[in-house]
This record gives sequence, structure tokens and C-alpha cells, in this order.
Amino acid sequence: MEHQFTGDRVFRVLLLAGIIAARGTTMAGQELLTMDRAMVIAVENSPDMEQTRLALVQSQERLNAQRARLKSQFSISLNPFEYEKTNRFDPQTSEWFLNESASSGGMFSINQRILPTDGELMLVNRFSYDYSLTESALAVDPVSRTFNNRLYLQFSQPIFTYNRTRMELETVELEYEASLLRYLLMQLSLERDVARQFYAVYSNQMNLEIAREELKNNEESHGIIRNKVDGGLLALEELYQAEVNLATSRSGVFNAELTLENSMDQFRVLIGLPLETPILIAAEILADTVPVNQELAIAHALENRMELRDREIDMENATFNLTRAKATNEFAGSVTASFGVQGNDELFNQLLEKPTTTPSIGLTLNIPIFDWGERKSEIKAAEAGLENSRISYDIEETDIKVNIRSVVRSLKNLENQIGIQQKTVENAQLAYDINLERYRNGDLTSLDLGIYQSQLSDKKMSLTNAIIDYKIELLNLKIQTLYDFEKQEPIIPEELKSGPYAKH
Repeated sequence: MEHQFTGDRVFRVLLLAGIIAARGTTMAGQELLTMDRAMVIAVENSPDMEQTRLALVQSQERLNAQRARLKSQFSISLNPFEYEKTNRFDPQTSEWFLNESASSGGMFSINQRILPTDGELMLVNRFSYDYSLTESALAVDPVSRTFNNRLYLQFSQPIFTYNRTRMELETVELEYEASLLRYLLMQLSLERDVARQFYAVYSNQMNLEIAREELKNNEESHGIIRNKVDGGLLALEELYQAEVNLATSRSGVFNAELTLENSMDQFRVLIGLPLETPILIAAEILADTVPVNQELAIAHALENRMELRDREIDMENATFNLTRAKATNEFAGSVTASFGVQGNDELFNQLLEKPTTTPSIGLTLNIPIFDWGERKSEIKAAEAGLENSRISYDIEETDIKVNIRSVVRSLKNLENQIGIQQKTVENAQLAYDINLERYRNGDLTSLDLGIYQSQLSDKKMSLTNAIIDYKIELLNLKIQTLYDFEKQEPIIPEELKSGPYAKH
């Protein structure tokens, strides 16, 4: 399992994420908000989204650092000068003598970790110059000056154990993928909240328009009644009732304005706009429905739901923990082999004239004897964690199926409700038009006409709410399945499925 998460791909995923695609416009200082524009603003201003994004960046950089460690590492270690002067005791002559030494040197190395085997290959060159002065009576040459150089290639390979280098890389890759999934899930959750509040504001806008329409009708009715009362065609009580209806309509408009302003404030807070920003919701609420195939919805969700991939990551991490647990007090070892050349001479230009080969090989074994049951307990704990992760996956899978089946049923019910409400609005409009004509002819009181008018307003609002409920439930299905049934296409582009969404 090796993902290639480049920086460009990350930001493509963050921008696509399933849903966000367009920006709106502003008009005369007023923010004209479409659903897409509101979502863009919410993502930019949400503190939770920013924290999740930073966690994603952190995981990405950790992954970059881990991959950098797998490349050849070049290093130089220098010891420019070292001097020492001490008195030493010679047991053969039972005398103390003065010893003076100085040295200078350095080491150049190239380290390369071997991912497939967890081994390490090193090329090392050590160079030094050593000076020594001794006053010992037994010294053949009191002064020694020597150039030393050793060049060797060394390979170390762990044996009888798991590949720690590969597991470290896969662990960081899974950490990054989990961070990306958390970001996308947070974005989908935010979109659901934005959609609900967006449509709530739209519903309140419609409610205000209906209240204003009702006020306009009552004003027209009041004018008709006043003319008839002035002409002696109606009793004065009819005018009193008309004035009550007019006052009630004005109060309804005022209450609708307050409700709209309150919902706008809540919406501004949700998407991160200043409270003083004037906004206008632009949405096209049409009573159009789309066909939904339940089998396709479930299949697409099980293939693409990020929660399932998150559970898979938990299982893979639990498997890693089991591997580490089995390595507790394990029988393991390592093999080290090297080959090089070494030269020593008082003259630098003769340093490598007679080099000496320096082959070496070594075997190290770690043999545990008794650990008081530590390894056995660690394995049992890791096995329990793995089984728990598998159960969580099964539960998540079942929940997804149940939720999608419930959403599909709800959509069918809401589709029926829209049809019913459409017919109800048509009938209420016809009833109002007929009774308005009766009222104009003096065959109906203003109180009775007000009842028909209220019924028409209520039915219009009920139709709007039914359409909004359907839109929100359709969005819920889109989030549940990661499939857009309106466009008949998956949310996640195919080119991204080879990245964080690929099955391992």
C-alpha cells in the first residue's frame, strides 16, 4: 500500500470534496447568496474547518518527511581539532611520563534505507591526522605523525522480525488519509447544516412574500368595503371586520419580517459573515423530483462512503498493533557485513599506496527466555482491538444500509406530499377566486373571504415547505451515497479514487 498524495492532488480533493464548485456575485452592496456561494463562504470562515484543514496539512507534511527519510541521506561529521596533554604511569619502569596528543579528522557518509527489506546500506569514509609526543623511556619513536583513511561499504539487515520501515511509512500514510477523510466528512456535515439554514431563510422569505400578498389582498378588500359602506350598500360592521383583517395582515407581515431577520442572523453566524452584511437568498425551488434506485444508492455508498474507509483504516492500524505486539520480546537478530580499504602513512601522498582491505561480517541474535506473560497479554489485547475494529466496520456498514433505505422511503413519501400539496394549492386558488367574485358581488362577508385567503396562504406555504423538505432529503441522500442523483453522476471524480478512496 503506497499512496502518491501530491500537494496538487490534495488541494484538488479539498476543492472538489464532492460538492463545492461555484461563487456568487454581489449586487449594490448586498450579498446575493446561492447555495454554492454560501458553502464556499462557510468553508472559508468555519473555525472547525480551519482546524481540520491544519490537521490535514500537518499529516501531509509528516508524510512528506517520512518519504524524505527513505531517500539517500548525506552527512559530514567534522572534528577540526582535539588536543590532550596528560601524565601517565608506566608500570614497567615505575615512572610517570608526559604524553601529548592532537588529532583532526572527519567522516563523510551516505545512508540509504532499503524499504523492501528494512535494511540499511552505508558508504562511509573516515579521514584523520594524528600527532603524538611521549616522554616514555620505552618509546622507540617519541614523536608520531600519521594520516589515516578508511573507506568502506556496510549493509545491515534485521532478521526474524517485521519490516519496521514499511510499517512506519504505512502508518503515516494512513494517518494522512484519515485526516483527509475527517476534512471531507466535516465539509459534508457543514454542507448539510448550511443547506438546512439556507432553505430556512428561503422559507421565511417566501413566508414574508405570502404575508405581503395577503396584506395587499386585504388592502384591496378594505377599499372595496369602504366604498360600499360609503354608498350605503353594506353595514358599518363589515368595515370594522375589514379593518380587523387589515390590521391582522399588517401584524403578520411584521412578524414575518422579524422571523426572517432572526433566521438571517443565524445564517450569517453559521457561514461566518458579519451580522451587518445585507444578504439575499437566491434559490430556485421547483417541484421537480428525480428517480432514485435504492440498489444503486446502497452499492455506491458501500463503495465510496468515507466512514467505511475510516473503519478500514482503524482495522489496518489494529493489524499493525497486532504485529508490534507479536514482536514483544521476540526472537530476532541482525546481520551486518562490510568491505573497505584502509591506509595509514606519515606522508599524505603515500596514504593509499599500500591500502589494507578490511572485510567484516557479524551476526547478532536476541533470544528472550522468560517475560512473565508480557508478550502473550500484548497479543491478546491487540487481537481484541482488531476484533473491535471489525465489529465497528460491520455496524457502520449496516447503519449505512438502514439509513439509505430510510431516506429512499422518505423521498417517495415527500414526492407524494408534493403532488398532494400542488393539487391542494390549485383547489385553494380556485376556491379563493370564486369566493372573491362572490364577495365583490356582495354574496360573501369579508370574514368568510378572509378564511379562504388564509387557507390559500397556508397551502402555498405548505407546498414550499414540502419542496424544501424534499430538496434537503435529496441532499441527505447525496451525502449518504456520495452520488448526485439529480446529475446522475458520482461526487468523487474517478481520477481521485486511485488516491485516498482506493481500497487496499
